Formats: sequence, C-alpha cells, structure tokens
Amino acid sequence: MGNKQPAEEPDLDLTNKEVTLETIMHDYGESVVWLAFSYLKDKGKSEDIAQEVFITCYTRLETFNKEASLKSWVLTITANKCKDVLKSWPHRNIVFGQSLLGTFKHPDSTPDMELMGSEENKELTRNILKLPIKYREVIFLHYFEELKVQEISEFLSIKENSVKTRLRRARMLLKEMY
Repeated sequence: MGNKQPAEEPDLDLTNKEVTLETIMHDYGESVVWLAFSYLKDKGKSEDIAQEVFITCYTRLETFNKEASLKSWVLTITANKCKDVLKSWPHRNIVFGQSLLGTFKHPDSTPDMELMGSEENKELTRNILKLPIKYREVIFLHYFEELKVQEISEFLSIKENSVKTRLRRARMLLKEMY
C-alpha cells in the first residue's frame, strides 16, 4: 500500500529532550496520525491523539529503553492511547461521520496520500475501516508501516501465530467484501 522505504532508527541524544521530540515528530508524526486514524476513524481525534503521544514521549523519554526500537515505542504509546479512547464512555456513544476519503487531502500531499486517492484504494480503504479493530491494526502495521510479523507480535504483545492468523482472516474478510 505504501511505498515507504524502511527508515533507519535515528541516532538520538536522549539527554536533549527537545531535539529528540523534534526527531520523533518528524520521523514518526505521519505514522502516529495514520495509526490513530485507523483505530478511531476520526481525523480530529487522531490529531489530538498525536499531540498527546508527543507530550507523553517528551515527559516519559527517560522510560524509553533501547531494547525496543524508537518507532515501536512511539507506536505502542499511540495504540494504547487509542485503546483508552475506544474504551471511554463518550467514544462508545458517538457515531462517527467522517471517512478516510478526503480527510487527509492537503496541498503538500505525499506520494502515499496520492496513492490513497485512486478509486481502487478508496474502496480498499473503506473496506479496511469496516474490519474489526484487531484485523485493522495488523493490516495497518503490516502494509502501511511495513512491519514484519515478529515486530507486530512484539508491538501488540501477542504470539506470532496470532498475528499470522489475524492477517489471514483480515485478507479473507477483505476478499469477501469484494
């Protein structure tokens, strides 16, 4: 889906929090918003979550251990914040009116955003957003973020076989939608 090249982990000086935050926002900002949107299906809320994620990264930078990748750490924070919103009472009692289509149109759109503009991808995007969250998240992480099964397993704290099963079932559900 995306033609992103896997990015190398930035070499960070964790003692300079401002520079580290700028690096995180630059390198992972779009991924944070897209992941949040894949959970919440609301552009405004996904941008709010992104702000919360960056504040959390700034205030909790000392908790980052270099055993995991920085990207994994940032996306885990994002997923957890989204799950908190999904569990909240206000969220469960609101019907979402926004769709992904047209949500991220911007004059400075990236090639990934242009790709989302084609008619086939609009239909695919609609169908992905119809999937249950456990399938949507593995599809997003595997195809949009280009994470390997092992990385998704670590990210979601589930077994690799569960990731493979969810990917297979998500693909089957998408195939049935066509």
